[in-house]
Amino acid sequence: MKNAITSKTSAVLDARINELNERGDWRGKMLARVRSLIHEADADIVEEQKWAKASNPDGVPVFSHSGIVLTLETYKNAIKLTFAKGASLKDPAGLFNSSLDGNTRRAIDIHEADKLNEKALKDLIRSAVSLNLQSNSKAKGAR
Repeated sequence: MKNAITSKTSAVLDARINELNERGDWRGKMLARVRSLIHEADADIVEEQKWAKASNPDGVPVFSHSGIVLTLETYKNAIKLTFAKGASLKDPAGLFNSSLDGNTRRAIDIHEADKLNEKALKDLIRSAVSLNLQSNSKAKGAR
């Protein structure tokens, strides 16, 4: 597996996972598992940090392949995966449970008691990558 992880992103995400695990916070283990599933779904996905600001100097972990696929954020009571083009994706397993009213994005909020449907999540990630690749192919053809 040739996971493309930039060193800064890897270090930031590793530090966050370690911090949560040291506190015995369920989100650490879940964050690590979700990150692993993302890379299992697409070996060519790239981890990046985007949108750093004063209130969040490390920025947001972003996973990209021919464009943004999803972001992975940690909140007080949840881990949120926001798919950049989620509204265009089929979700037969019904994973999307947040940001359902928007025209573009869709999100999955994972709470402590939730059981993660790993197969469906990987399928959704693969679909998002495929959509990005199709969009980029059409854009190049239109030039």
